[in-house]
Amino acid sequence: MSRICQITGKAVITGNRVSHSNKKTRRRFYPNLQLKKFFIPEENQWITLRVSTSAIRTINKNGISAVLKEAREKGYIA
Repeated sequence: MSRICQITGKAVITGNRVSHSNKKTRRRFYPNLQLKKFFIPEENQWITLRVSTSAIRTINKNGISAVLKEAREKGYIA
């Protein structure tokens, strides 16, 4: 399973690890992904999504139905 949020599309990004001597080596920054179950009242069913913590906040603010609709439009969910 890839490390991509199913709602926001957040993925792994790369950068530099910088030592005390200012030597740079490549590293990866991972999104804070959580496996979470959501209830969709319109369809009367539970779905499990791999979402970032910022996406969980967005779902709490806007509602799961609106967020799923927007994610389908952007192509994050089939």
